[in-house]
Amino acid sequence: MNRKTALLAGGTVLVLAVIAVFPLVVTNTLDTEFAVLTLMFVAAVAGWNLFSGYSGYISLGHAVFFGVGAYTVALLTEHWHLNGGQIFALIPLGALMAAVFAVPVGLIALRVRRHTFVVITIAVFFIFQLMAYNFSFTGGTDGISTPFFSWSPATYNNPFYYAAFVLAVAAVALGWAIRGSRFGLQLLAIRDDEDRARGLGVRTWRVKLIAFMISAAVVGAVGGLWFIFIGQVLPETGFDPIFDLSVALMAFLGGFGTIAGPVLGALILEPLQQYVSIEFTNGYIGEVFLGLLFLAVILFLPRGIVPTGSERLTAWRARRQRRGQPAPGPGRPAAAAAPPQATSTETVR
Repeated sequence: MNRKTALLAGGTVLVLAVIAVFPLVVTNTLDTEFAVLTLMFVAAVAGWNLFSGYSGYISLGHAVFFGVGAYTVALLTEHWHLNGGQIFALIPLGALMAAVFAVPVGLIALRVRRHTFVVITIAVFFIFQLMAYNFSFTGGTDGISTPFFSWSPATYNNPFYYAAFVLAVAAVALGWAIRGSRFGLQLLAIRDDEDRARGLGVRTWRVKLIAFMISAAVVGAVGGLWFIFIGQVLPETGFDPIFDLSVALMAFLGGFGTIAGPVLGALILEPLQQYVSIEFTNGYIGEVFLGLLFLAVILFLPRGIVPTGSERLTAWRARRQRRGQPAPGPGRPAAAAAPPQATSTETVR
């Protein structure tokens, strides 16, 4: 293990340890509530990035799968008359149902590319929201509520926190595993040049659909946990367009298509959103803030924090290395003083 890998592994363990003990150290209810929502968005944006970040297909309709997961857990809780911690066992079913719904959505949306794909995902989202408003089994405008948990007020948020923590770690680990796999390389090839990837033997249709289903399952699981935490799902909250805007902005802010970037974006943006919602009682202020921030990120930081920071760090190291080379003398060829050219992928990195 080289020094860089050791530092990365040590930093990851340290971050996970800090997050694990956070609710044991910080006992303020409002702070732990913010932390639960932040970890949910870490999982959601990591799941969104599994498809959109790796394939290059920008989806603004993943709130469909969030809502499907939430309504699945809600309906099963109501039908089976569940209460207490046993409701958490329904989260995988919410993920499964979201993956199932991703198949027909993907069969329609993945036939097109770029802007047309974005428009279709938005249209599908509004169709699902309208169905939630008008179908009787979804509760219509009244929605569905979960039974009240009779847990200690001092540690009420802790079960939700650790459930969200598990989802977030699983989503990020899944993204890391996929990116380094053959399947992940196929997705990245599709993002770079889909026609060329198909010419090289990549079954682009199948790869995109599988990634779409995996991404939907992660977001559906988050939706199921969100319903249990909030205690109610309504058409306008389960199928919320702000959710799509938020996850896309988090991914672009941190670094679209990277592993750490979307996580960093969620850790920055979600607490900031919660702060704005408390400080400004007008709900439209938060939406205006999101829109302006999205515009600023696209204009001034299009590659995101992580890729931009990595590029600048690499350039700084290169300048430092050049300054450390001895100047050519009278008896020494100038070529000997020049830094060696990059001859491998590792050197370029």
